[in-house]
Amino acid sequence: MSATSQVQGILSTVKESLLGHRNVSTSSKLSALSSPVKLGVVELRNRNIMASLTRSRSVPTTIPNDANFEYYVQRARSAGLVNTEGTLICHQGTNWPNAAGIWSKEHARAWKRITDEVHNVGGKIFCQLWHTGRIANNDMPEQKLAGKPAPGPSAIQARGGEGLFARFGLDKSSGYAMPEPIEDPMTIVAEYKNAALMAKEAGFDGVELHSANGYLVHQFLDFTSNKRTDQWGGSVENRCRFGLEALKALISVWGPERVGIKINPCGGYDDVGMPLEESKKTFTFYIQEILKLKIAYIQLVNYVPLMDPEFDGKKRGTPHDVLGTYGPLIKNPSNSSPDATTKLILNGGLTPDQANELISSRLIDAAVFGTLWISNPDLQTRLEQGKELNMQPDHKTFYGFPGDDPKVGYSDYPDAA
Repeated sequence: MSATSQVQGILSTVKESLLGHRNVSTSSKLSALSSPVKLGVVELRNRNIMASLTRSRSVPTTIPNDANFEYYVQRARSAGLVNTEGTLICHQGTNWPNAAGIWSKEHARAWKRITDEVHNVGGKIFCQLWHTGRIANNDMPEQKLAGKPAPGPSAIQARGGEGLFARFGLDKSSGYAMPEPIEDPMTIVAEYKNAALMAKEAGFDGVELHSANGYLVHQFLDFTSNKRTDQWGGSVENRCRFGLEALKALISVWGPERVGIKINPCGGYDDVGMPLEESKKTFTFYIQEILKLKIAYIQLVNYVPLMDPEFDGKKRGTPHDVLGTYGPLIKNPSNSSPDATTKLILNGGLTPDQANELISSRLIDAAVFGTLWISNPDLQTRLEQGKELNMQPDHKTFYGFPGDDPKVGYSDYPDAA
């Protein structure tokens, strides 16, 4: 079989998984997934990375608590790398009011307790830095604490938020805010830098820029949410400027070898997405510019149908072959050395067996799993020992919890016997 045929076969299998064939088997022979890898200067004991998972458990405010401590430490015992949930860089009126933050010393102290114990159990943890931009509501308490309206590149309201805020006492018709155009985007870049400083004080091993899923950086990248006519909009170069400046701000604090980025070229989620050729043109340029910065890794997100909403009877996103299109930019055959500067990690619909094959074939360097880590706090240990996976997570507690105990459906999943 030729190398091209092998790649096509692997990608075809992955695509089948993304279309709903989600049978997951455990195997004690996942040697590639279980092997060590270095992201920048950070040594990982295996290539199984826990995704950033918004769980809304930092009650009663945005300060990490005992439930967060228990949850992250449980998973750090076997994961190669834990990525925190999207961690807010400032007050924002999201529909996840108990998402954790990282903009103050109080946040840093609370996270430090977690990172210290993660390191005590042999784990590594990055903080994902998150600004939701227009994906917020001005009547939410956290947005009021911000003292200003939800911002965005342009005054274009995102669809899909209607009803999401009703459970917080807002009108059922209330959706995402009409954003206030950001006068000087460098003021937001400064907020990213402050969050990076707080994350360093908190003892993280590095930071990841959330540049995906229709949040602020993605809003600047996409011409359907960015109609600016200044240096921050219009051309591909200008639309990529904000994300690159935010990334440079993180690098100025951490150095490139402890910084990663998450990218979702297919869009869809949170009302973003461009025609195929424009998507390819934009994200190819973006990735090429990111590679010049020699950061630790780029996390690419596959097209996942469940993350692509319908508007007016039509899917919002632009499905295309993410790994086949952008992977060769990062995993260039002429630079396939294990010591290549920027590693490629892949997220979205993978099974452990598929991830292992992609790693073995040197198409990716590591794989990101989300739902599997929710119901399997010892996921990597189960995979290495061939133990059965818990494939029945409680979906009702993904983004909240009944009663007054945030540990329910969060840190109460048991390890394998």
